[in-house]
Amino acid sequence: MDLDQLDRMRALDTEGMYAYIDHLPEQLREAWELGMRLPLEKMAGVRQVVIAGMGGSAIGGDLVMAYGAADLCVPVALHRNYGLPGWAHGPETLVICSSHSGQTEETLEAFEAARAAGCRILTLSTGGALQARAAEAGLPCWTFEHKGQPRSAVGFSFGLLLAAFVRLGLLTDPSAELLAAVNDMQAQRERLRMESPTHQNPAKRMAGQLVGRIPVILGADALAPVARRWKGQASELAKAWGQFEELPEADHNTLAGLLNPEDALSRLVVLFLQGESVHPRNQKRLLLTRQMMTAEGLFTDSYQALGAGKLAQQWTALQFGDYTMYYLAAAYGMDPTPVEALVHLKAAMKAGR
Repeated sequence: MDLDQLDRMRALDTEGMYAYIDHLPEQLREAWELGMRLPLEKMAGVRQVVIAGMGGSAIGGDLVMAYGAADLCVPVALHRNYGLPGWAHGPETLVICSSHSGQTEETLEAFEAARAAGCRILTLSTGGALQARAAEAGLPCWTFEHKGQPRSAVGFSFGLLLAAFVRLGLLTDPSAELLAAVNDMQAQRERLRMESPTHQNPAKRMAGQLVGRIPVILGADALAPVARRWKGQASELAKAWGQFEELPEADHNTLAGLLNPEDALSRLVVLFLQGESVHPRNQKRLLLTRQMMTAEGLFTDSYQALGAGKLAQQWTALQFGDYTMYYLAAAYGMDPTPVEALVHLKAAMKAGR
């Protein structure tokens, strides 16, 4: 499909996913401001944090942890599963349960496990059973309004968490950096919008290179969870297979797997997420890894994150990936919103309970 045929692209997008992607800078700012004014009791003595969530509700935790890795004053774990880790118990453990719908079964079980273990709890959702259970127990439950899919609420899943961490004294206040990130995203958006023709739109051009290929996205430091986000968006928006890898870990194993099977490797396109905020040694690893992969015949490309700080580079990279995978969906003739495979699986899981 010609990505400059805007009427055809809009016709595919039956539930308006594009509007959420286009509004992401404003959503991020709105979430941050909301998180800074929602009621939150003091929680002195918290020594460890568990963020329980799945999918689009969990990626915000990855992003916060990667952004604040050098500054977090307590250990933080992301729990994508039922229950809780065995070490999570008592009031020194804060469990933040994040579920867009408030109905995610893994997160609801984590909530009950946290209650049974005597942990402190904060819930983030648009409502549902999670909010109801927290309210009934007299626990803090933050809610936000969002009608779209969880993946289109990434600004909320990150911004609310970031605000909670700041208000609990676990991270320093990044207000100026966050507003700078929003400004950088708004500036980048002008080149990435649907109306920007392909020859001037780097996200459309990158999407065109991905057609018929399997994307493998590599990132390091604050950009590592962005690589995960790009992969998730490839799958959920474009209904396309993808993979993500994190450096430096990938240089200790994945790099050795460039020889077999040759026919499958020829279908890959390896995308490198680069940014000035990335550790200098990891920047060198990104460069050398790409050179080695290119020398072995793999098709590679890169994105250079924009902005002066870690937060801006994390979010301009995420934004670029969202537009790219939206255009990939259009190139494949896919409606970017429905995820029928996930709906069918959830229905099968509920059957005969």
